[in-house]
Formats: sequence, C-alpha cells, structure tokens
Amino acid sequence: MSLVARVSDHALLRATIAVRAQFFIAGALFATWGIHVPTVKQHYGLGEQALAMAMLASGVGAVLTLTQAGRIVGRQGPRRMAMLSGVLCAGSLVALLASQSYAVLLVLMVVFGIGMSLLDVSINAAASELESLRERNLMSGFHAMFSLGGMVGAGLGSALLARAVLPETHLVVTSLASGAFVLLAGMVMLQTVAGSSQQGHGFALPRGALGLLGVLAALGLIAEGAMYDWSVLYMTQELKSAPDFAALAYASFSGAMAAARFGGDWVRDRVSPAVLMSSSAALATVAMAAVLLIAHPVATLIGFALVGLGFANVVPVLFGTAAKLDANPAHGIAVVASVGYFGMMAGPPLIGVIAEHSSLTVGLASVAVFAAILALAAPKALSPSR
Repeated sequence: MSLVARVSDHALLRATIAVRAQFFIAGALFATWGIHVPTVKQHYGLGEQALAMAMLASGVGAVLTLTQAGRIVGRQGPRRMAMLSGVLCAGSLVALLASQSYAVLLVLMVVFGIGMSLLDVSINAAASELESLRERNLMSGFHAMFSLGGMVGAGLGSALLARAVLPETHLVVTSLASGAFVLLAGMVMLQTVAGSSQQGHGFALPRGALGLLGVLAALGLIAEGAMYDWSVLYMTQELKSAPDFAALAYASFSGAMAAARFGGDWVRDRVSPAVLMSSSAALATVAMAAVLLIAHPVATLIGFALVGLGFANVVPVLFGTAAKLDANPAHGIAVVASVGYFGMMAGPPLIGVIAEHSSLTVGLASVAVFAAILALAAPKALSPSR
C-alpha cells in the first residue's frame, strides 16, 4: 500500500528534515568515538594492536548484526529502530571511560557496532522511502548530513578539549544530547514505511558485476573507516600535535566529504560514473601520499580534506550503479552495501595491526594504495557496457 495518498507534503517535508537530522546525529556519534581514540588508547594503556582489536570488536558486532538488520528493521520499522539503535550507540559512548577493564571496553565496542549497524540500516531505509515518495534524488544530501555531523562533532570536541574539558565530561554530555535528539527526530519520522525498498533483506553475497562493485565499495570504505578511526591518532602520535588541534583532522576530512556530497547529485548528472570515480580516487591517492611524505600538521589537515573530497562519491556512484545492475534495485544496493560496510569495519583493525608491526604512517599508506586500486579498476567496473 502506497503512502503517497495518505501523507501530506508538509508531513513528508518534516519527515525528510527528521531523517536528515538522524544522519547528522549518526555522524556526530561516530566522530565522538573517532576523536577519543587517543583518549581510549591512553586510558586503557593499549598498544596499537590491542586498540585495533577493540575496533575489530565493533566491526564484529556491526557485521553480525548486519546479517539480520534488514529483517529487524523490516519488522519493527525504521522509525522505532532508529530511536532504539541511536540510544544504544549513545549509551555505549557514555560508559566508554567508566572502567579500566579491557574486557568491558570490548563489550562496549561490540554494543557500539551493533547500534551503529542498526542505525545505519534504519535511516537508509527511511531515506530510500522518502526518496521514492517525494520522487526526487535525495540520497547524496542525506549522506552529506552524516559527514556534516562528523565535522561538527569533531570540531566541537576539539573546541572543548582546547578548553581543558575532561574527556569523560565531553563523552557524557555529547552522548546524552545525541540520544535526546535521536528520540526527538524519531518522533517526527513517518510512522509507517510500507513497502520500503530496504525492508526484508538479510545478508547476501554479491556475484559477477555486483561482486566487483562490492569489492570496490569495500576498498573505498576500508580507507574511509581508516580516516575516521586513525587520523586523529596520526596527528597526536606521529606529528606530536596537541589533542585539540589533532581533533581537527577528523573535522577536515568529514567537512570536505560533506561539501562534496551536498553537490554530489549535481555532479553525477554531468559526469559519467567511471570518470567521476577514477578522478576522485586519483585525487585521494595523491593527497594521502602527499600527507605522509610532507608530515606537517597544517599540510596534513589540507591533505585530509582533499582525501575526503576524493572518497565522497564512492558510495553514491557504486550504489547508484548497483541499483541499475539488478532487476530489483534495492537488492543490488543491499548486496554491495553488505560487503562495503564490512570493509569499513575491517579497515581500522587492519591498519592497527600494520602500525603495531611497523608504524602508523606505514599503516595509513594503505589508504593511498586502496584509492589507487579504485582509480585503476573504476573504468572496467563502471563502463557503460556493464
């Protein structure tokens, strides 16, 4: 049953704003974790490998949940699950520094991964439905709000750290505020999302052309996840930057990605997917290599912003292509997203292991490698003949 006849334009607009707010909050929550990676490392006395295992715990929770997230959201509805999962994420961050036990940290990271996975599926399901009901391209704008939330969350964290606000205080205040906004935004979302293209899909392995797109999505999101989780630590550990200045690493990456995504639909209307992906990935490759070679804090912030510009179009281009390759567009997106999301979760632990046995600089060099592979593979994967 369609909702078009029963939902007013005003209600659709309010719901769109609410879902944009949910994407923003999700980005802010992710940034809150990202800027406190050095804090967690110091608080628990961890090496890079132990820290990487904590990140892997989050990835395990996310990936295991992702196998059933489509069905859970389909039964409960995106509105309810967005509220529940958002509160779950916020609650895990509130307790992040409440213990000295590494086992407790691992449990909290699993819970955080579960919450973020469900929140991601919930808000994307709601976004897909709104895009269908309003008959407009909206997805790039929704994802831009996630990046904007990351930029604002990291910038706010940097400002508070500069004013000597305790990390515990920042985590509690930010998490409680985010939880409250998740509930308020959820109350404005559509009550029923009948026939959402994202409902009812469990985990599925991609094959053929979808398999290639899934691999590219994984490579892109491995690199993106690495930037979220390791960029701040790189600034503090490798470049000896102050914590408040280092927090700007996350903000510069997310801010540039948000800006590129806000204009993403306009660019995609005018540039072919293969050319856009190749040029964007090439930009990310050169920028990341320059960051690691120059090794200067200011140059690093500029470089991270350029890396954000380069990776901004990975998800919109690959998901858009996947929708055209499958008879059921939602299924095409779902199978590619499954592999891509796994990549985003697996990337940070992989870089942590490399950093433990070499250095974080060497670990982050993998970002440039993955971007280069994307640039080279894009023409074949996204050619019109496919």
